[in-house]
Amino acid sequence: MAEAHESDARGAADEAASGAAPVRRIAHLSDVHFGKISHPGVVDALVEEVNAEPFDLVVVSGDLTQRATRQQFTDARAMLDRFTAPVLVVPGNHDVRAWWHDPFDRVFRSAKRFKKYITEDVTPQFTTGGLAVFGLNSAHGLTIKGGKIRPHHLEEMAAFFARQAAGDFRVLVLHHHLLRLNELGDHDIARGARNAIAVAEASGVDLVLCGHLHRSHVAHVELAPDLVGTPGHRLVIASAGTATSSRGRGDDRQTNVYNWIDVSPEGFTVQERKYDVQTGGFEEAEVTRFDRT
Repeated sequence: MAEAHESDARGAADEAASGAAPVRRIAHLSDVHFGKISHPGVVDALVEEVNAEPFDLVVVSGDLTQRATRQQFTDARAMLDRFTAPVLVVPGNHDVRAWWHDPFDRVFRSAKRFKKYITEDVTPQFTTGGLAVFGLNSAHGLTIKGGKIRPHHLEEMAAFFARQAAGDFRVLVLHHHLLRLNELGDHDIARGARNAIAVAEASGVDLVLCGHLHRSHVAHVELAPDLVGTPGHRLVIASAGTATSSRGRGDDRQTNVYNWIDVSPEGFTVQERKYDVQTGGFEEAEVTRFDRT
């Protein structure tokens, strides 16, 4: 679904030839939850704002639906089709069939509707000049909420990043969390998270985009070093709140938010943009800046 287009490659070549440093831009949405949309105009406002800017990629880190119904997936598909930039989507736990709907589907064909309406590819990949993005599936039928990372998907992830050029900005996308963040209180992490973090560290991942908790938070994390006295690998985790639903939690209760990410050779910013019901548009709430070292 989300592949680098020829126009992207030409644009990157033109920038290189002119000596201009390309700025890559990502829109990060999560927990859209069709079936629980918060305001009549919020989906339109989100799509219109994203389409008005030169985004290289729209990332959706899971939970497009509330109950994985056909209508909810149809509505989600219609929203995705409206974006003019390429789209990379991974499933969330609400995108798999519920136990009470069909236990067989839940265990053996949990992503059947996601694959039918959204994409067959549950580990999508995207590259364009200086930017490499890998989508990791953490939503499976035998898990409830916390998610699970499968070893063969980690092998795909390692192989993908190994093919990228040194210096590329590397982004990992998944629905569930791989680390506990104290600022978000007590929350679950995916089974297999430790192995996923090890592969992310070995692959030089710069930024993890996730969701699931319906709270917006950006954290700079330093992983424990292998050797005493050496710095650990540093990465940023951007946990998006709910972009369009009424299911916000904590400080983001009744709040819709998405992340606007700009990447340059020197650094990158994560801008949290919140929906204002009065104006009917998204507005800057907070910007966090990071150096690329």
